[in-house]
Amino acid sequence: MDKRLEMLRKDYKDIPIPKELDRIVAQALQEKPKKKTRPVWPASVAAAALLFTATVNFSPEAAQAMSKIPLVKELVEVVTFNEFKEEKGNASIDVKTPAITGLDNQALEDNLNQKYVEESQKLYEEFAKSAAAENGHFSMNSEYEKVTESPEILSVRRTIQRTQASGYIQNRYVTIDKENEVLITLKGLFKNGQYVPVISENIKEQMKQQMAADPNKIYWVSENEIEPFTQISPDQPFYINQDHKLVISFDEYEAAPGYMGPVEFIIPTAVISDLLVGERYIR
Repeated sequence: MDKRLEMLRKDYKDIPIPKELDRIVAQALQEKPKKKTRPVWPASVAAAALLFTATVNFSPEAAQAMSKIPLVKELVEVVTFNEFKEEKGNASIDVKTPAITGLDNQALEDNLNQKYVEESQKLYEEFAKSAAAENGHFSMNSEYEKVTESPEILSVRRTIQRTQASGYIQNRYVTIDKENEVLITLKGLFKNGQYVPVISENIKEQMKQQMAADPNKIYWVSENEIEPFTQISPDQPFYINQDHKLVISFDEYEAAPGYMGPVEFIIPTAVISDLLVGERYIR
């Protein structure tokens, strides 16, 4: 694997969700719904946003999106907090920063949006560093989309792509229980850590089946590989699709050659049903 891509894969993992979210999620299920009020972002989010915008000017579209954020919302929505484009020498960046709106659980909403802002700020800093180094063409792109939207669940995917000689794509997900207004985590779906080896073995089986059916598909599952896939991380990127199935996602180069791009695997519910804490999300 290209050394540059290997470094990217190791160095640019997702920004950890703030530790206080574990406490927020636990408390949210015990709290009674509160009347919606005009949301005000806390000082920490405001400071991060101000620091970010001091470097990058908002576009008219960003200003329009921001104007929507303080409004009381009937529904949980995803809007563009800001979008910025810039070119410096051989380097370019085009990044959209998403924002979650409409949650009564203001602490959860604020922490998720702060995470998005900080993530975009780091992307811009990476772009600026590459532009200053003038070491060849470099581009940074980031988009987002709703991959699942149902009465119970909202899953948002943020895709980050870096290109320098070769490309490297990461997908990051946020999945929210819209009714209880809590963040759904992979670990929280299961009774214990046994889900890691069980899901991993199923993915290995799917990899082998796909390669047997299609010679153009390659996964790093063989023991002869330098870095064979062994098992998922306890916090592996995931989402829940419209059919209420668990989907496990891998970044480009994480489990397969680059031409395969990011890959994902739908986990049969029968494989994990005994490990799930309930049937609300996965069926």
